Amino acid sequence: GLTPNPCIECNRHIKFDALVSRARKLGFDLVATGHHAKIIETAKGLRLARGADGNKDQSYVLYMLTAADLSMLEFPVGKMTKNEVRELASRRGLRSATKPDSQDVCFITASEGRARFLSDRLDLHSADVVDVDGNELGSIDAVELVTIGQRRGLNLGGNADRTYAVQVDVRSRRVVAGSAEDLLSEDVQLSDHVWADEPYIGPVQVQISAHGAQASAYLTSAGNVHWDEARRKVAPGQAVVFYLDDLVIGGATAV
Repeated sequence: GLTPNPCIECNRHIKFDALVSRARKLGFDLVATGHHAKIIETAKGLRLARGADGNKDQSYVLYMLTAADLSMLEFPVGKMTKNEVRELASRRGLRSATKPDSQDVCFITASEGRARFLSDRLDLHSADVVDVDGNELGSIDAVELVTIGQRRGLNLGGNADRTYAVQVDVRSRRVVAGSAEDLLSEDVQLSDHVWADEPYIGPVQVQISAHGAQASAYLTSAGNVHWDEARRKVAPGQAVVFYLDDLVIGGATAV
């Protein structure tokens, strides 16, 4: 089972593929969006960088953008904080000045929820839950709804607060549950790399979720991440993005 970020796939295939392609065909010079990120001119060309508002930075979900893509884009709010954006919108009488912040998965409503959305589109299958030694602990109704690191929904009774999904095998319909220590790993195997320039080997800062903190790591010659300190496993399908200071130098997908 994979746990991709839907915002990244939307950006990859719709906003910055179909939309930009359409804009080029129509003769537009630029496409402007409201993403909190910056486009920086460097000696090696245009590069994506973190936005001024660290709490709203969206560079993680834009890591796949190439220099050619960036040449067609403009991020007007990237140099502003969210409060500054709201103040500007208020002065101009825009209704969006008081609009609540959008949620990551904009196409799933609060009333519908993730489980309902996926069950309407996927065949869900029951699965066995075992511990790291293979001892049976119980079962769940839908293995497709479980991801690495998940704690709730494993039907483990009183042990649930201390037990996590440490391995999910959709094909064999089996979930391995373990402790927080069992969830730790020193490395992340990666595929489908996207580089801002040429492949990089060396120390980097790494981000593994849209709003997660970055962590120090080393990018190996094989293009994998080796953490400075062991961290929780990254779910297959999750995006892993590499930074040097505020510049995005590349990203890849966990396998």
